[in-house]
Amino acid sequence: MEADIQACFVNIPHDLILNRIAERVADGNILRLIREFLSAGALEGFEFHPTTSGTPQGGVISPLLANIVLDLLDQRLTQSGLRFVRYADDFVVLCRSHALAKQALAFVDTVLRSELGLSLSPSKMKIVSFLKGFDFLGFHVSKRRISIREKSIEKLKARVRLLTTRSHNLCQEVFRELNRVLIGFAHYFAAPFASVADQFRLLDHWIRARIRSMKFKGISRGYNRRWPNKLIVHLGLVSLYGLQT
Repeated sequence: MEADIQACFVNIPHDLILNRIAERVADGNILRLIREFLSAGALEGFEFHPTTSGTPQGGVISPLLANIVLDLLDQRLTQSGLRFVRYADDFVVLCRSHALAKQALAFVDTVLRSELGLSLSPSKMKIVSFLKGFDFLGFHVSKRRISIREKSIEKLKARVRLLTTRSHNLCQEVFRELNRVLIGFAHYFAAPFASVADQFRLLDHWIRARIRSMKFKGISRGYNRRWPNKLIVHLGLVSLYGLQT
């Protein structure tokens, strides 16, 4: 079962956050500062919006506050004997059968509603088989292997397209910007547990084609001979496949 908490950072009740923190922190000054942080409101343009629930979007301690609250969900899942993985408001619960997964889903929904004042996001709530696999934190996890999910690949391609528009000139700045994107992508997805070599090769091939079409303002197989891979590497473009080792 994979699920996502609906508008988690927006809907967490302030009293619940403060009560959970008070269980660990006895300093009244700290609690007062956190209360003021939560109720400070937000300024959008010239319009002020008060905040009566949730943690401020982009706040430096917002993820910490949300995790302190969601730790209660972790405790309930552990107490029930369920195996799970959670990162912020995204989580996966592992069950041995479809029937057990439905029970786990009902249990999670009950805990969220009755104890945390939250609910599951209907559009991101799924019960899937391990053979078919599921997406989690940018990866696709299945019985066969762990790979990069298609949506993550499309996001990378969208960023590369913006940097390699044919109407723009190909210069060293393009390589620098591409390298920043590619190095970050590789460092995240080239994990020891993932099998991404084939996907990295295909992406490298696609990115080099974008570079050639940017250079020559068009697409032609003959450009592969005029601008071989070694030349593109010599000019400074990193390779996803090369970064995984």
